[in-house]
Amino acid sequence: MGTVFSIAVRDPGPETGPALRRIVERLHRIDEVFSTYRARSEVSRIDRGELPLADADPEVRLVLERCAELTAETGGYFTARPGGRLDPSGYVKGWAVEEASRMLRESGSAQHCVSGGGDVQTAGGPWRIGIADPHRERAVARVVTGHNLAVATSGTAERGPHIIDPHTALPADSYASLTLVGPRLTRVDALATAAFAMGAPRGLRWLAAKGLRALAIHPDGRQETTAGWA
Repeated sequence: MGTVFSIAVRDPGPETGPALRRIVERLHRIDEVFSTYRARSEVSRIDRGELPLADADPEVRLVLERCAELTAETGGYFTARPGGRLDPSGYVKGWAVEEASRMLRESGSAQHCVSGGGDVQTAGGPWRIGIADPHRERAVARVVTGHNLAVATSGTAERGPHIIDPHTALPADSYASLTLVGPRLTRVDALATAAFAMGAPRGLRWLAAKGLRALAIHPDGRQETTAGWA
């Protein structure tokens, strides 16, 4: 998926080691199916017209159905085809992190943290999650503390302006970063991407209207939150 995953388990038990091995295998399988960095992944082959969707892994159809639901919810600002190319990464990364957390729970762990590309799903707690400052390398802008948290950030700090506004086909850059906090990473990650693509001030207002907890950091360094952030 073009990123790094890390897992911290506070309550390891006899099933933790086998569970971690299964999780690594699961993440590699997700990467093999969905990665846009792999020319032979199923997503890449579907995009080139080489693999009919009906013949693909059933999880591809499931993911694309969920992406379509999010496209409808966000007025098209979340899409599995940014720039016209099939790329459901905005959904898959958060889903993969959440899958790893689910598998750890099933192994008996109630205290763990899974991070993929800086987006985090925790179980138990309390956990302290640092939100990167997009204007200062290796600096933290805010810290989120709590139990059973999902924290997702969309921004330009690490990869530059890579989030596309599907309605203009141009990179979105009116926020430096946008962070959402909620219970499940798959959803908050996708909605963070959509709100970032909407741009300022619309994105943060849209999140506020949905009652979501969000932090926006603007290009000038100013920070702005929704009412529920605290």
